[in-house]
Amino acid sequence: MGKSNFERMLELAEEVFASKNDPNQLDVNEEVMEQLQRIHPESIAEFDNGHGPICWIIQIPTTRQLMEQFLANEISEKQLFELTPLNVPYQAVYLCSGMVLEEFRRKGIAKKLAFDALSKIRESHPIESLFVWAFTQDGDIASESLAKLSGLSLFKKVG
Repeated sequence: MGKSNFERMLELAEEVFASKNDPNQLDVNEEVMEQLQRIHPESIAEFDNGHGPICWIIQIPTTRQLMEQFLANEISEKQLFELTPLNVPYQAVYLCSGMVLEEFRRKGIAKKLAFDALSKIRESHPIESLFVWAFTQDGDIASESLAKLSGLSLFKKVG
């Protein structure tokens, strides 16, 4: 029997981000997922096709100041997450990760999931911009598409 969608998604995450080997990246585990939910319930979004997850999205609402520090390479992705305060107005959303199993790509699943989650975040926060540290060309294209669809400015971390 083949691997489950969940197992394949975990493998995809490690293949793309290799976060276990980079102390500056956010290594998503149960504790991190709980904190993401405290930052905003829509920080984590998943699409399950009835056979397990085929798409995961992580968006981290945060402050403009932390966004600027991250983009200037003054703080790491992990520090961005750790320093994001709770129960304050957020002005920016970090497009942390978006993953789709290969056979489900280019069907608009990630775009819809990300846009819907972002829209819910915007209901309670004065979001002015998005920012991203794209690891792949697809990630770069997806972040630009989401920015255009949402009418928000997009800033990109280099390096």
